[in-house]
Amino acid sequence: MENKFVQDIADFETNYAQWYTDVVTKTEMADYGPVKGTMVIRPYGYAIWENIQNELDRQFKLTGHQNAYFPLLFPYSFLTKEKEHVEGFAPEVALVTEAGGEELGEKLVIRPTSETVICNMFSKWVKSYRDLPVKVNQWANVMRWEKTTRPFLRTSEFLWQEGHTLHETEEEARQETLQMLEIYRKFAEDFLAIPAIVGKKTEKEKFAGAVDTYTFETMTRDGKSLQSGTSHYLGTNFAQGFNIKFQNKNGEMTYPHQTSWGSSTRLIGALICAHGDQRGLVLPPKIAPIQVVIVPITLKNDDLVAFCKDLNDKLTAKGIRVNLDLSDTSAGFKFNKWELKGVPVRLEIGNRDLEQGIVTYSRRDTCQKATLNLNNIEQNIIALLDEIQANMLETARAKTNAHIIDVDNRQDLINTVNAGNFVRVTWCGDRSCEENLKNETAITSRCMPFEQSGKKNKCACCGKELKDDEGFITLFAKAY
Repeated sequence: MENKFVQDIADFETNYAQWYTDVVTKTEMADYGPVKGTMVIRPYGYAIWENIQNELDRQFKLTGHQNAYFPLLFPYSFLTKEKEHVEGFAPEVALVTEAGGEELGEKLVIRPTSETVICNMFSKWVKSYRDLPVKVNQWANVMRWEKTTRPFLRTSEFLWQEGHTLHETEEEARQETLQMLEIYRKFAEDFLAIPAIVGKKTEKEKFAGAVDTYTFETMTRDGKSLQSGTSHYLGTNFAQGFNIKFQNKNGEMTYPHQTSWGSSTRLIGALICAHGDQRGLVLPPKIAPIQVVIVPITLKNDDLVAFCKDLNDKLTAKGIRVNLDLSDTSAGFKFNKWELKGVPVRLEIGNRDLEQGIVTYSRRDTCQKATLNLNNIEQNIIALLDEIQANMLETARAKTNAHIIDVDNRQDLINTVNAGNFVRVTWCGDRSCEENLKNETAITSRCMPFEQSGKKNKCACCGKELKDDEGFITLFAKAY
């Protein structure tokens, strides 16, 4: 019975997809909703999202962004005002055609993203250069009618944040685009302990309606890629479609330059895929809903229970998120439960520990046990959490780096990706070459890294000979 939690999880190495589903459901992070493709985020999963949300929200506000909220529904005609945008989202759009028992005169779109409805409002609010820049963000839900879904990684409805800004000049807007990408990169590394792979999307993979799209990709334990957030320079495409104009300092009417950027509950999927193991979740301390769980070995000793309650209060007073497990189950059952849930530190306290003035702790990242002296235990626990956070990033970075491999021909590209890796290649930049590779192998371009050194004179995907000024260093992989 003590190992029930682990026994119920599919084998990590041989059935990764089922392992992922088992971890999500058995840790009570999420469950399947009543409509295909939807999920219910349970309290434990939502607590992780709140920690992500709180930190990103803090960083957005430090860079001058304000939160707002825009409607869930907007007229279908809004989509048609930006040609590439409507073509890109049409297959995923969910529509409302009837309300109040009557057929609507115009179909309404359930937002897949909010560029169009926000641009409609921007056209009313912005008239002069003095109204710029506009920097807003909203926390909301969106719907994209996905055919293949998996909790957190890809669902028909999900939670996210989407930032939208207007700027007087292209230079300012492009600076904003890269600034937000950097915020995402640092957040992924500093808080999620996940190394972020950043770069520019190809023309084929960029956001519908954008001039340029930048991405941060994360690697799963089975060597696939997750597009974990994007930042877009939209140019004046949407401004022209929605007639957003302002009078500049020379008295001329012109279009502002626009950006949008977003990340979603997919970040929780990234956490699971980057750090999880056969025992279940492994959560970095900065994001974990519970950073420390205290497990009394027995509940029959009143002095022991009283000590555990006092320790709980002391750690909580230091800002540590603590859970004191006084449930009526065996200690072994509790150990497995909290390992499954990925709690970074478990304190095991028995009668003998009290007598010796120590506590036994177990680290979730390494599953190693050791003891701590009760003197200065609060400071020692804080230091231990910092050590775990740093070790998780270092471990994940080493794994990621080991699975990015340089190749220079198509067959090696295919074999290497199918073995669970990213490949770094020279690509000709031809969209048809990219599409052919995807259609034949399900391998897609993930990004063109900012570091472009080491280009070869031949495309690894199609074999085309390249001149010195042609081609791009590009990462390819399979993706969720």
